[in-house]
Amino acid sequence: MEKILDVAKRRGFFWQSALVYGGLGGFWDYGHLGTLVKRRFEALWRSYFLGLDDNFYEVSPSLVMPEPVFKASGHLSHFVDPVVKCSKCGHAERADQLLEQELKQSFEGMTPAEMDAVIKKHNVRCPKCKGAFEAAGELNMMFPLKVGVGKEAMAYLTPETAQGAYLNFLQEFECLRRKLPMGLAIIGKAFRNEISPRNALIRMREFTQAELQIFFDPDNIAKHERFAEVAKYKLRIYPVGNRKSEKIDEVPCDQLAKVLPQFYVYHMARVQQFYLDLLRLPKERFRFRELDTDEKAFYNKYHWDVEANTSSFGWGEIGGIHLRTDHDLSGHQKVSKQSMEVNVDGKKFIPNVLELSFGVDRNIYTLLDVFYREEKERTVLGFPRCVSPYDVAVFPLVNKDGLQEKAEDTKNQLRCAGLVVFYDDAGSVGRRYRRMDEIGVSLCVTVDYETLKDGTVTIRDRDSMKQIRVGANDLPAALRGIIDYSVLFERTGRPV
Repeated sequence: MEKILDVAKRRGFFWQSALVYGGLGGFWDYGHLGTLVKRRFEALWRSYFLGLDDNFYEVSPSLVMPEPVFKASGHLSHFVDPVVKCSKCGHAERADQLLEQELKQSFEGMTPAEMDAVIKKHNVRCPKCKGAFEAAGELNMMFPLKVGVGKEAMAYLTPETAQGAYLNFLQEFECLRRKLPMGLAIIGKAFRNEISPRNALIRMREFTQAELQIFFDPDNIAKHERFAEVAKYKLRIYPVGNRKSEKIDEVPCDQLAKVLPQFYVYHMARVQQFYLDLLRLPKERFRFRELDTDEKAFYNKYHWDVEANTSSFGWGEIGGIHLRTDHDLSGHQKVSKQSMEVNVDGKKFIPNVLELSFGVDRNIYTLLDVFYREEKERTVLGFPRCVSPYDVAVFPLVNKDGLQEKAEDTKNQLRCAGLVVFYDDAGSVGRRYRRMDEIGVSLCVTVDYETLKDGTVTIRDRDSMKQIRVGANDLPAALRGIIDYSVLFERTGRPV
């Protein structure tokens, strides 16, 4: 983790917010490179998941919502975490996470009284001063706001993006010509007053979520019209029954669909393909983890977390697939007194919701962790090309004899072709290569003296460090083919 944070701060990916004032726990700023990677991830997520169905769309709701919203959603009564406070120094910790860290087992779902008993039994002390803890309590994690002047209304910063989709459901259902399934996607901020934020981007108080809420007829959950496309595709699952053995099973979708609905399993397959095929996450670092009754939210009928195995923290949640039934729409119907019932082909019902939820920041950290490696003479962030901060870097071999001007022309040519280009003419070419390796840029184009003779340039691959020569006129198309993996690097040009 220290190495990741060093590269992140030194190169411009991310660092703690308000550092000039000593920082603020749970809040992190993205630098120029981190912003580029984050935008790349979000664009890839948007393209992939909205592309799963012609009736999936993105919306952008408000971040501030009135108190009745969270009464209806259950956040006012249920969105609490167990907290313990040191009687000596006042340091607070989330109780279940403290016990998990100290005793190396899960305590999620326990009541505060049950956690108190475990703390006393094992004499768990404050990690800061070794003092004793007070009795465990509960803390609502929402950030309250007062809106207006005079008679102020109570509101909250939204603790999840999902409520925006539910509040806009009826309006969008009418706008989109009353068709189900209907998907509303949101990429936006959420705010949670975490008791003990930690692990950089993994547990934050202000963070970005990418979520797709799929509204559907509950009578159709046993089928999906495109299920045949994934029927024999194997999912990497870690069911509750495997907790002792810690074994990950690889199960074909049609077999898993005997115990889970087809509609649910189909979307599990698409999520796994997003990670393994697009983000190129190594298969052995990915799994779906089933949550048991005590761990999952009370309104989730099915709940499998999307987990990645990082070098920093081991297995950890980066997303989830949740069947939320009609809990949310029914809750808003009850509190708002407005019917959430729809009429499809003469049938009236309240839609169910399948939620595909992803923590964008956790995914960004996971990419840095998984693709970070140290070699004998260099440090490499081996990002998949689709989320690299730049598509390509362009260098002149030296800053004389017209090479600099030719390199500038090449840079402009590639930018006009829609590629994201970094230009660098400082230091030796070797040192420039190393800088690009460390920030994850997979391709470098060098303009040299041979360019002036025959119009070819050198393309260098980050991972293999092999080089090829390509004609300048063919360069944009050649780079596109390499970036989207439609052609092999070695076959794109003449080997050097």
